[in-house]
Amino acid sequence: MTLNTPRWWYRRDRKHGAVLRMLLTPAGWIWAVATARRLARGAWVDAGAPVISIGNLTVGGSGKTPVAMETLRLLRAAGVDAHALSRGYGGRLTGPVRVEPTRHTAADVGDEPLMIAATAPAWIARDRVAGARAAVAAGAETLLLDDAHQNPALKQALSLVVVDGETRDDEWPFGDGSVFPAGPMREPLKVGLARADAVIVLLPTDVAQVDPDLRDEFGSLPVFVARLAPEGPPPLGPQVGFAGIAKPWKVERSLKAAGCDLVDFAAFPDHAAYAEAELKALADRAAVFEAGLVTTEKDWVRLPPEWRARVTSWPVRARFDDEAGFLALLRSPV
Repeated sequence: MTLNTPRWWYRRDRKHGAVLRMLLTPAGWIWAVATARRLARGAWVDAGAPVISIGNLTVGGSGKTPVAMETLRLLRAAGVDAHALSRGYGGRLTGPVRVEPTRHTAADVGDEPLMIAATAPAWIARDRVAGARAAVAAGAETLLLDDAHQNPALKQALSLVVVDGETRDDEWPFGDGSVFPAGPMREPLKVGLARADAVIVLLPTDVAQVDPDLRDEFGSLPVFVARLAPEGPPPLGPQVGFAGIAKPWKVERSLKAAGCDLVDFAAFPDHAAYAEAELKALADRAAVFEAGLVTTEKDWVRLPPEWRARVTSWPVRARFDDEAGFLALLRSPV
């Protein structure tokens, strides 16, 4: 069962969720030890091509997918035949299989690989080594490995950590530093950063720069700033929004900031598989306001085909401030 992300995870003030945090802290210690042991015992197999890992230090919600899509775009525009490789979370297929948007659905391969495959070659495989070998055999010159900072299956030429750079309203990307389930961290901050080659801080367009206190967290690691911007304006007229991502409240905030006449908003668990009854309830709610329905691109690809015609997708893309510098980093292991 998938649960909603607790918002108190991202509060620096320990008063938020204090009792739950206290009760869950021992489980966080166990999680951190298990992660460290798994990494220490990892195989780190050579894939036969450079592997660039796009990962994070927290449980979801950092913006890896738009960063991965932009990274692939930059590499392929530079003449590198880069392919994406993902576990295919949420999909029924185990792979290795190349994702085909015209044939596969999110229920087959997961929502994120389906989005990526619309613009670049993408593969899913539960066995990452087998997936890497299949992609390389198909001509991949570089592999972009999704969500692999804590996965020791493949040797990584470059490990990039994506960080959600929003620090408003006392929200902090790492909360108070507690490890899951007491907080959002997959492992202690310094431990995770020690394996990273660079940090990508993802900012919304209305935030001018990285919070200096946040930048200090990364020490001497190179920091690249990417900005998450919508491809176009939100739909006109009143709208009922909904999202099933790790931080749905950010979608609500972004829609309002973009000028959307958002009359209501519904939050669902990350990677939610929308039931017909839930979609009908959303449509009934929109009818009350004489409004349309709007959601994220990631949610839209999970909708049944008959519902996609009734819901507007609002896609966003990541763009790097220092595109040339970031591309130079990407080309360094190629």
